[in-house]
Amino acid sequence: MLDLNLIDEASAFLRPLVRRTPLEPSPELSERLGAPVSLKLECLQVTGSFKVRGALFALSKLPGDARRRGVATCSAGNHGKGLAYAARRMGIPATIYVPASVDASKHRAMVKMGARVIRSGFPGYDDTEAWALEEAARAGLPFVSAYDDDRIMAGNGGSVAVEVCEDAPAATTFVLPVGGGGLAGGFAYYVKAHCPEARIVACQHEQSPALLRSLESGRAATEMPAVETLAAGLEGGLGARPFAVLRRRVDHVALVSEAALRAGVRWMLDRHQYLIEPSSAVTVAACLAGDLPAPDGPVVVVLSGRNVSLPALRQILSDGPEDA
Repeated sequence: MLDLNLIDEASAFLRPLVRRTPLEPSPELSERLGAPVSLKLECLQVTGSFKVRGALFALSKLPGDARRRGVATCSAGNHGKGLAYAARRMGIPATIYVPASVDASKHRAMVKMGARVIRSGFPGYDDTEAWALEEAARAGLPFVSAYDDDRIMAGNGGSVAVEVCEDAPAATTFVLPVGGGGLAGGFAYYVKAHCPEARIVACQHEQSPALLRSLESGRAATEMPAVETLAAGLEGGLGARPFAVLRRRVDHVALVSEAALRAGVRWMLDRHQYLIEPSSAVTVAACLAGDLPAPDGPVVVVLSGRNVSLPALRQILSDGPEDA
C-alpha cells in the first residue's frame, strides 16, 4: 500500500541514484498568476524524465528469481526508457512493449540501453498495454506497470514531492501533469499528508481526460479511446491505484488542447531556453491559459520530461509564430 513510509523509503533509496532537480523561478508565469511561480525541472532528470525514479525503486523491490527471469512493461516511451536504464544498471533483462506510434527518439534510447523493445500493432497505449500483459504472462515475466503500482507512485511522485516540499516549504499550489497517474498519485499523497490545505491542480489532454471522467463517474476510467497526439504520455486511461489516491486529493482539473501543448513547448524554449516534450508542457499550457484557481501563495509547476524526437520538434516549431 502507498503510505508515507513507502515514500520515505523510495526517497532515501533514490537519493544517490538520481539527480535532485532544481526549482527555477518563472518571472513571467509569476506575473500572470499573481504569485511566485517555480518550475520543478524534472526535464533535467537522468533519462530525460521523472520516470526513472519509479523504475529504479520498483526493480529494487523485485525478488531474486524475478530479477533473473527479467521483467516486462508497456510504455509510451519515458517509463520504458527509465526501466531500460534501471534494468541495465541492475543487470536485469527487460522487455518493453510500445505502441506503434512511439516517439522515435524514445524507441532508439530504449534499444541502445539494451532492452528488448517490441512494437505493437496498435497506435494507442491502452490497446498496447492489454496486448503486452498477455504477452508478458505468456512469457512468464513479471509486469511492472508504468503507473498502476504503489512502488511506482512512491518513486515517481513521492520522491519528487519530498524534494519540492523541502525546497519550497511555503508553496500552496502544485500543478501536475496527469496521464496514468503515477506521478500525480504519489505527489498528491505526500503533499496532502503534510499540508492538507494545499491545492493540487491536475493537467490533462482535453481529448484524453481520464482523471476528469473518473472523478465524474466515481470509478477509474482505466481505458480511453486512442487519440492522435504528440503528447503520448497523456494519452490513455488512469490507473485504479492512482485514482484511489487522487479522487479525494485533486482540487482542480485543467484540460489543455493539442495546440496549447505545442505552444507550451515553444514558450518554454523562448522564455526559459529549456526543451520540454509536449506531455510535459501540459502544466505550462494550463498556467498560460489561466486555468488554475487563484493562488493564495507560491506555486510549483512540475515539468516532467524533455524527450522529443527531432521530426516532432520541427513540427511543433513550424506550428507557431517566430516570436512564440
